[in-house]
Amino acid sequence: MIVLHWILIVEILSLSMMKIKMEEAFASFLTYIESEKQYSEYTVANYREDLKEFKTFLTKESITSLEEIDYTTIRSYLMYLYQKKYAKKTISRYISTLRSCFKYLTEEGMVRDNPTLLISNPKLDKTLPHYLNELEIEQLLDVEKEQTPLSIRNETMMEFLYSTGVRVSELVAVKVNDLNQSEKKLVVLGKGNKERVVLYGSRLAELIDWYLKDARPLLSHHKNSPYLFLNKNGNQLTTAGIRDILKREVKKSGLKQKITPHTLRHTYATHLLNGGADLKSVQELLGHENLSTTQIYTHVSNERLRNVYLKAHPRSREKKKHE
Repeated sequence: MIVLHWILIVEILSLSMMKIKMEEAFASFLTYIESEKQYSEYTVANYREDLKEFKTFLTKESITSLEEIDYTTIRSYLMYLYQKKYAKKTISRYISTLRSCFKYLTEEGMVRDNPTLLISNPKLDKTLPHYLNELEIEQLLDVEKEQTPLSIRNETMMEFLYSTGVRVSELVAVKVNDLNQSEKKLVVLGKGNKERVVLYGSRLAELIDWYLKDARPLLSHHKNSPYLFLNKNGNQLTTAGIRDILKREVKKSGLKQKITPHTLRHTYATHLLNGGADLKSVQELLGHENLSTTQIYTHVSNERLRNVYLKAHPRSREKKKHE
């Protein structure tokens, strides 16, 4: 009887855990990735939007509790995403978010089984990273002709992104005291809370000096913010703020392609490889955990070399027989 009594108690406790509200469970996951995993503000916002899409689907299917979500639900959600004609990359991200979320919920005992275990991400088409050639990057970086505090900040910020290859989430976190101007380097906190040394050259060092001397004091409004890049109110620039600034600068430059902070990171890596840098060094500079992530840039470089060959070599173009 005692054994049966304890089994009953365990079952009741299990059921009560299963009845945790869906909103509370998802909120707990978002708090976990923000506080414990220390994901960037931008990454957490993306996870939040991905879960919002899933909740829209659940509402449409009249699913109101966690225990109703199973493998079939996730399969149906996958079909729902395809029917909405989302790109494979977007669908893959949505599924990856759910996989991470339900892994956490399972480990925390909020759900009994992980419904995403047998779900595979759609096979992605290989796409080469978009990057700017040397003329285009010069056109963008030389767009600021004024010498106002905001113009000096914007020029320094764009040069920083291109000259260091840092992620936008890493850039907003840079503090003035992180800089070692004499050695032209700084330490950033990258993905997975891992530190790495970032190097830069004389051009960026000069711009940083100019910005710190003539622009940042006027932007700070005596707020004593530790962060390097400030908005017009003297507060830390956000990732969204940097994206907006870059968008305006691109429009001003006359360049027609879509350019994001990550485009400048791609450009940094591609120009390093084109200039003769070895893959392992580029991996370390970018802060990639796996070399395979960096290898995508070799395809970009090979594509450039192929175009040079096709244009320059006399045997690269087919000739008609007996011509």
